[in-house]
Parts: sequence; C-alpha cells; structure tokens
Amino acid sequence: MGKQIWKPGNMLYPLPAVLVSAADKKGEAGILTVAWTGTICTNPAMLYISVKPERYTYHMIRETGEFVVNLTTKKLARVTDWCGVRSGRDVDKWEETGLTKGRASRLVYAPLIEESPVNLECQVTEVKELGSHHMFLARILAVQADEAYMNENGKFELNETGLIAYSHGEYFSLGEDLGRFGFSVKKK
Repeated sequence: MGKQIWKPGNMLYPLPAVLVSAADKKGEAGILTVAWTGTICTNPAMLYISVKPERYTYHMIRETGEFVVNLTTKKLARVTDWCGVRSGRDVDKWEETGLTKGRASRLVYAPLIEESPVNLECQVTEVKELGSHHMFLARILAVQADEAYMNENGKFELNETGLIAYSHGEYFSLGEDLGRFGFSVKKK
C-alpha cells in the first residue's frame, strides 16, 4: 500500500471544538463555534482563534478586541454543532440553545457560557488577516473553572468534564487515558 498525494489542505486533527462568546459595544452578544484554536504561549498565557470575517460574531470581536473561549463537553456537543451551522444574523443563539450568559471578570465585557466547565477570558493583541480566516492572537486575562470538578484535594479534574474534539467533520468525546506526560521515560 502506498500513500496518495493530495493538494494542500487542513488535515491537522483532532482539534478542540469550543464555543466563543463575544459582545459588541451596544451590548449585542453572540456565540460561534470554533475549531481553529490553540495555545500559542505560556508566559504570558496566550491563545488564538481563526474566524472568517463573514461570521456574524466576527465584528464583535474586532470592535471590542475581546472574547471568551468556552470549553465544550459531551453534554454541549449538540449545542456546539448547532451554533456552528446557524448564524446569529438569523437567530438569537442564547435564546434558542438555552445557554446562560455569565459574567466574565471585570477584565472583559464579553459574556461567558455558564454551562462550560472552563471559560478563558481573552483580550486581542493582534489580528493577522491571513486569507479566508483572520487569526486573533489574544492574551488570556482570566480563567473561570467550574467548582463541580474540584476534587477533595483542591485539584481541578479537567479530564472528568467530558471534553470533546472535532476531527474531519465529526465530533468525538475524549476517551481512554494512554498515559501522563513523561510516561514514556518514567522508570518502572
């Protein structure tokens, strides 16, 4: 068996499927589903999201320079997909999905999604207009974590939240634990 050579394309999977919430200066709030996101720096804590300028919530992020990345779970999979195929121009995603607008810290105006186990409050530092998508580089100003996932020792159990990933047009729940960081070199 050989390998086929294809034209250049985005085949870097799986990706986190997240809900991004934002608001404009008039107070109109929106939600969009993003899979093109990731960590870019630890210190300062930074991430990126890539968004098509045609997306309804794009103008909110561009106008205010802030947004919230809300991690998604198995319980939120249907809502995550729905927010990715419906436009805020046509429907109020908050009302239609029943998601709860939460208050971010005083550092950002954008609302967070209460049903998400982790909310990353972000301030845009740079916008890179790359073609079909514009990349928003952003500092993470605050993180909110759901206390329901704190264990008896005060450790946040992120992997117990039911996180989901997106891969080649499909959503997956994260599954089997294959090992902790460094397990390949750990002495037995």
